[in-house]
Amino acid sequence: MSGLRMLCVVSFLNEGEHLRSCLQSIAAQERFPEQLLLVDDGSTDDSARIAAEFAAAHPGVRLLRRPPRPPARDRLALAAELRSFQWAIAQAEDGWEIAAKLDADLELSRDLLLIIERAFVCDPELGIAGAYLSVRDPQTGSHRRERCPPQHVRGATKFYRRSCLGEISPIPAILGWDTIDELAARRLGWRTASLDCPAGDTIHLRPTGDSDGRIRAHRRWGACAYGIGQHPLWIVLSAARRAGEHPRLLGSLAFLSGWSSAALRRRPRAAPDVRAFARQEQLSTIGRALRQSILA
Repeated sequence: MSGLRMLCVVSFLNEGEHLRSCLQSIAAQERFPEQLLLVDDGSTDDSARIAAEFAAAHPGVRLLRRPPRPPARDRLALAAELRSFQWAIAQAEDGWEIAAKLDADLELSRDLLLIIERAFVCDPELGIAGAYLSVRDPQTGSHRRERCPPQHVRGATKFYRRSCLGEISPIPAILGWDTIDELAARRLGWRTASLDCPAGDTIHLRPTGDSDGRIRAHRRWGACAYGIGQHPLWIVLSAARRAGEHPRLLGSLAFLSGWSSAALRRRPRAAPDVRAFARQEQLSTIGRALRQSILA
């Protein structure tokens, strides 16, 4: 099986707590990328030093520095990691066939890059792929997989086939970008998927929503839903599901508040054709669930 040339981008901002573990997990990969770009997005801790030491010890690894940006109330709302990834792609050497955006708070499964490469080789219609993420219980050491539908690819591990990325670019740097990209890809006939790794899930060292509080995370997810253009029925069902999750009821209310606030302020959204496709997919999913419920 012939391989595909892989470019990996790891952007970081003050990730000294997790960056070393992330880089060690990349070094331990059964298949190392041809290019690895470490992008310092304006860190003030020891992240840049950690990255520089790693780059000096590993061929094909470069440390790139972006100028510090003004402080923002919500860095995630500005899609800063996507902007950093897009900037790094422009600095990369040509010839890559798969480009990966990897968060710096991950501990990659040792076979992740190999599994991703094999999937792209075996399935020419696979446009975007990624890993399932689990969180580790610090007390017991057990793992719990974070929620992720099979066709969704989490923003923390995005692997793009070059031709697919070209067709869906530019990906809008707005809340919900990591769903808008795969909706755009599927609308054009590409397949998107999260993949199981025999060596186990990639570990999310900072569980989703833990960086700045669960309430704020639910509110941000509501704003994402508006940016994606989710169907109103889907919004209601999403809010209902969140009512039973931590923090009970408050998460649901925060989600609806985020969606309503984004709608009232007319925040940026996905292109109309992508929004229409999203609603069509969601209604189809609801219809299948209802039929299965009736037949059960």
